[in-house]
Amino acid sequence: MRIIALLFLTLTGAGLVLPLSATAQAQTGLAGPYLAARQAVIDGDHREAAIYFEQALQRDPDNRGLIGNALLARAALGQWDRAMQIAARLPDTDPNRELAFMVEQVGRIQVGDLAGALATIEAGEGAGPLVDGLTAAWLHLGEGDMSRAVTGFEDLTDSGPLAGIAQFHLALARAAVGDFEGADAILSGATYGPLQATSHGIQTHAQVLVQLDRQDDALDLLTAATAAAPDPTLLSLRDSITENPTRPYDFVVNARQGVAEVFYSLAQGLGNDSGPTLPLVYARAAYEIDPGHYDALLLAAELLMDDGQLHLAAETYAEIPDSAAAFVTARLGQSEALFEMDQQDEAATVLQNLAETYPQFASVHAALGDMMRRMERFGPAVVAYSDALALVDTDQPRYWFLHYARGISLEREGRWTEAEADFRHALVLNPDQPQVLNYLGYSLVEQRRDLDEALAMIERAVATEPRSGYIVDSLGWVFYRLGRFEEAVAPMERAVELLPNDPILNDHLGDVYYMVGRTREAEFQWQRALSFEPTEEDATRIRLKLDIGLTQVLEQEVAEGETQ
Repeated sequence: MRIIALLFLTLTGAGLVLPLSATAQAQTGLAGPYLAARQAVIDGDHREAAIYFEQALQRDPDNRGLIGNALLARAALGQWDRAMQIAARLPDTDPNRELAFMVEQVGRIQVGDLAGALATIEAGEGAGPLVDGLTAAWLHLGEGDMSRAVTGFEDLTDSGPLAGIAQFHLALARAAVGDFEGADAILSGATYGPLQATSHGIQTHAQVLVQLDRQDDALDLLTAATAAAPDPTLLSLRDSITENPTRPYDFVVNARQGVAEVFYSLAQGLGNDSGPTLPLVYARAAYEIDPGHYDALLLAAELLMDDGQLHLAAETYAEIPDSAAAFVTARLGQSEALFEMDQQDEAATVLQNLAETYPQFASVHAALGDMMRRMERFGPAVVAYSDALALVDTDQPRYWFLHYARGISLEREGRWTEAEADFRHALVLNPDQPQVLNYLGYSLVEQRRDLDEALAMIERAVATEPRSGYIVDSLGWVFYRLGRFEEAVAPMERAVELLPNDPILNDHLGDVYYMVGRTREAEFQWQRALSFEPTEEDATRIRLKLDIGLTQVLEQEVAEGETQ
């Protein structure tokens, strides 16, 4: 999709922060808002950028750079009415008017002015080269000219960056007019070869198969698609087909929905090559054109999350109603945004309510378990993971992580026997999983149990993840526990090289150095460990080692253990 990203950059001229002239900067009161807006763009804060660019515009209303930046900020926020007002301030002759043309085209399509939208494309003032060909084809369909629509799609299906998207949209168009056989031929790969597997492609194909009286094939398709990742939208569609095997096709049924899907497809296709703002504008456009396109709103929220705009992301997730198929995914995203904003209790409440409302979704319970574990509420985490495991086939390899995560929570609760059973079952499902091998192996080392087995586990983990400082540290530590101090030196030094600022790893290296007689280096490592803010308990122990040496600390600990 890099070619798509490069093409799309032609639209960004009006959306870059353009330097102000010396005269403009000298105007009273302009420099402050402009600099604040510029910083907001650097920070990726669309709301602040919109506010400050418009404040600057109040002082310099004809500055085209400010107009373009304010326009982009409002479009990124999905505030299309305001964006269209700003777009009208740029003259048609402005060389950076591409984004304004796009905003105005979105407005035409949103109100159903298909003829006007077609005329605009023919005049070269549409939404841009990426959008116009696909959009024109849908508009021809909306005007009742299926022949021109098919020609428009087919012109884009042969080669180039839009080929795969155009093939999918031709299938959508055929399904929209009831040509389900033609749609199936494309979606099955018979016409152009296999299409890229996407959630929307699978939803479309499943619904097409239902219209062809191939309900079992539709259910098989959805079951296969959700085997690796239980997508709530696909699961919902599977339930819908099961309950009503003759359900009508309702994915994309008119030109307006088709154009919205064009913007959505391109927002997905752009990826990160064009930066976070441009795909966001496309996703916002899709939702503006089709207010029922909640997947576009979901994508907008995900893009905001990726860009670190947590408040905007949380607000956008919250806009998706509980009637939408994307609701569960939206609430999961909202909880993550709240958590990242340090609103942990609110994040947990969102997931707890979701688990009560949708108790049938293992993914919801698993997410709740993950959040409880991150909050170090290990008892509730165990309950949530157990609820998730009760809903799935626990012998399927993909559920190794649930056993691993519950094992961690059980171990932290002091329930080692149950924890070990989970770890060992996770290894049955995924025998070479390095995190499980390391966690179980390290735990056995700390308990001074089955050290040979622990060593074998950790060696397998290191072979798989040789650049993981924590796993390499475990290898050194098991050698230390076995009394093989010289063998412990190299992996411990390597672990600190990989994670130089970790207090535990530096402390461990100090212990190993001490045991091989390198006492000055040991003291240096312990001092380094203290500088990286270990826990108070660890810090106290390190200071004691610096005062009296590791040997005496170990003797004291043995004596205290014998007297307890």
